[in-house]
Amino acid sequence: MKLFYTIGVNVYYFAVLVASIWNPKAKKWINGRKEIWTQIGSFIPKEHVYWFHCASLGEFEQGRPLMEALKSRQNCQIVVTFFSPSGYEIRKNYNGADLIVYLPRDSKRNASKLLGAIKPVSVFFVKYEFWANYIFECNKRNIPIYLVAGLFRENQIFFKGYGGFMRKVLESFTKIYVQNDDSRALLNGIGLPSIVAGDTRYDRVLKNAAQVISYPEVERFCGDSKVLICGSIWDEDLQVIHNKINDLNDWKVIIAPHEISEGFIKRIEQLIKLKSIRYSQIDQCSDEKVLIIDNIGMLMNLYQYGDVAFVGGGYKTGLHNILEPAAFGLPVMFGDKFEKFPEAFTFIENGIGFTIPNAHTFYHVFDAVVGQALNEKVISFMKSQTGATDKILQEIIP
Repeated sequence: MKLFYTIGVNVYYFAVLVASIWNPKAKKWINGRKEIWTQIGSFIPKEHVYWFHCASLGEFEQGRPLMEALKSRQNCQIVVTFFSPSGYEIRKNYNGADLIVYLPRDSKRNASKLLGAIKPVSVFFVKYEFWANYIFECNKRNIPIYLVAGLFRENQIFFKGYGGFMRKVLESFTKIYVQNDDSRALLNGIGLPSIVAGDTRYDRVLKNAAQVISYPEVERFCGDSKVLICGSIWDEDLQVIHNKINDLNDWKVIIAPHEISEGFIKRIEQLIKLKSIRYSQIDQCSDEKVLIIDNIGMLMNLYQYGDVAFVGGGYKTGLHNILEPAAFGLPVMFGDKFEKFPEAFTFIENGIGFTIPNAHTFYHVFDAVVGQALNEKVISFMKSQTGATDKILQEIIP
């Protein structure tokens, strides 16, 4: 099985290399790795170095509360590695880390070289991505390695008859911290102990809400109106929500596309019949009803101006962050493809999240949600979910 793993890793890298000829994301993935060892070579490790590996942006946000807590408790250095360009490109300048690079290809040689260069005292893999050579090398060097915010599903290779090699990878973690009881039960079924610590993102989003950045120009746009915020929107989301938005004459609407492109912004302007304006032109705002955010990085803080939120991705690649609007007390609506997102199930079970399978349903659910006073209920639920960061660090750093 180890041979197949090695072959699979190399085949994947070759496939991305070929795809980089025409695919922009693959090209960033390849080009971003050209200077890895130069970047790593410029890093000078000190006494306490903590290495966090995050597949992409979502995993980074789950690891970030731990990084910041460590920084606040110790004079330490944080190293962050990413697998995906969507994480690296957005967070490569994050000032809470001392080194941010792409993860070198998983091999014995690279694992030994990286660990020898950064000399971590502890290693954290966030949620998933189990790179065997790196994990085994940590064991070989007696470096504690932790899985945090772990999330498991029964269809994963660990729980198959042929998954023995990957089970050995999991067995190599010093401790495994999972998000929920379902994950713990799955691991117990293969003889692996784990600790239910919860999702560190709850700590992160509530901390952000307490330190929110204000945008006076957006506040002026909203005025005294009720506000619907549509965050991380794809075209599939737009197809579902645009007709109802066109009926919201007494509301203000803020739309933040997931990917900023002139073509998609024009598509929004075409489908939304209410008078709209782009954020880059907000100084010319008069009586517009819809504000289109044509930059990246504001959304997390924009939710402070909302009364209800619709979060995109639930009809396409995967549901985006529904915790961010909830941190400001907003009930959240989203598409119906959220099987891999336990927080969506939890929101629905607690009456603060609402799934929207189609445009017809959106009409009825929207009216039902805004007819309830849910803001205090949302905040109360969010506060009840905090504490994962402290729970993990109390065991690791007493």
